[in-house]
Amino acid sequence: MTIELAAAVAAIGAGLAITGGAIGTGMVQASVGSAGIGLLAEKPDQIGIAMLFLVIPETLVIFGFVIAVLILLGAGII
Repeated sequence: MTIELAAAVAAIGAGLAITGGAIGTGMVQASVGSAGIGLLAEKPDQIGIAMLFLVIPETLVIFGFVIAVLILLGAGII
């Protein structure tokens, strides 16, 4: 493989890492968000727990970003 092709494959892999994390987060937050709203409708004092459960899936995007940076560093792009 030439250097340009290797860099292109690494860039595509980095993009897929972030995209997978973002899609996974969106799918999880759809159900967690609706359950959180249902919880707040019945018990408005539980807003902290609802927000915590909504924030936890965001770590998937952070993990995807870290993996993408590691891929790009390994390929020498950044």
